[in-house]
Formats: sequence, structure tokens, C-alpha cells
Amino acid sequence: MQRRMRRVATALSTVATTLLLSLSFSASPAQAATHNPVVFVHGLSSSSSSWDEWVSYFQEDGYSSSELHAWSYDWAKSNVTTAQQLQTKIQSVLAATGASKVDLVVHSMGALNSRYYLKNLGGTTYVDDFVSTAGVNHGTTVAGWCRWLYTSCSEMYTGSSFLTSLNSGDETPGSVSYASYWSNCDDALTPDTTAILSGATNVEVGCVSHTDMNNDHGVYEQVRAFIA
Repeated sequence: MQRRMRRVATALSTVATTLLLSLSFSASPAQAATHNPVVFVHGLSSSSSSWDEWVSYFQEDGYSSSELHAWSYDWAKSNVTTAQQLQTKIQSVLAATGASKVDLVVHSMGALNSRYYLKNLGGTTYVDDFVSTAGVNHGTTVAGWCRWLYTSCSEMYTGSSFLTSLNSGDETPGSVSYASYWSNCDDALTPDTTAILSGATNVEVGCVSHTDMNNDHGVYEQVRAFIA
């Protein structure tokens, strides 16, 4: 009788322990989702502040401030110089976050220095997704107003030697996922289709102004879904 009672007590103890462990695990808070850090690159005559709205949108969607990196650079300099600075910036972000890759989200002329980094400075090793918004990927004649003033501007003028070299061969190198979002009424890009990248996911977003392309919420939602 006593032996049977001990077996019953042991069985009850095992059940109780299992229930407690189950409750303990279910009560544990869920691990926060982590993302690739996002590096934002602005365009001509702009700064990191042009990304303020999108940074806020990303934070509302669960990104932490340490995962969002908008930076400013001297846009008057050659896109080659900026690409080298971008290389340093991305290595700094990777070191600070412990991530192995970043997502690169760019606007306008930012597409040129970022693509130079990807093509010529080994960037495809460190970038998971590349997103161009209103990117001057194949140049624009609108740059004629400033091509005599700034090296960067002359590089994005249609037919420049910089663009010829950048777009020779594979426009979307490496295992990076590429996307280009463009507007059908972009006065800064002539023609609008200059933004299209061969080998990328190319999305016409309708009529959105050039300066609104990197703060428009509808475009943001598409970009957010692409890099998710």
C-alpha cells in the first residue's frame, strides 16, 4: 500500500513539474524581431534629414533606432569619393550591430554612389537588399544646370563616362536583391524610365514627385515589404 502511494505521489510530482515548466515557457516574453540594419543614402543637394519620415515609419513597424542609419555626405564631390565613404559607413554599421549584411535604401543620385560601391568596392558581400527610389540610374539631362559646377552632377548627366562605366555589363551584380521604384511624372528624371535597372524588380508607383519619392508612405510600404 505504501509503495503504491509513493508511486502515485511521484507521478503527481512529475505532472506538476511539467505543468510548471510549460507555464514558465509560455510566460516568457517573445523575442523581439531583428532586421538587417538599413543604411539610407540621400541625393544631390540633400542630407540625412530627407529620410526622417521613413525612419519614423520603420520605427513604427518595429525597427529599433540602432537598425536605422541615415547619414550625410558632401554631395558636390565625385560619386566615387562618396562610394568610398559609404564603404566605411557600412563597415562601421556592421561592426556596431554585429550584423553580417545591411539593406541599402537610396534616393536620386544616391543610387549612383551606392551602385558604384556595389560594383567596384566589394559591396555585394555586405548588402542583402538594394532599393533605389527615383534613382538617376541611367542619367538625366536635367543635370545640365549643374554639370559645370559639381563633379557629382556632371557624372549623372546623360551619357557621362561615369554612367557608361557604371552601367556596362551587369547592372545588378552579385546575389543582392535589387529593386527600383520610379514615378511616371518625375520632372528631375528625363526620361522617367532612366530609373529602371536591368535585372531588378522595377516598380512604377504612379505620379509621385521626385522629392516625395523618399517620404511618400505608399512607396515606403512597398519598400518595407521588399526588404522584409
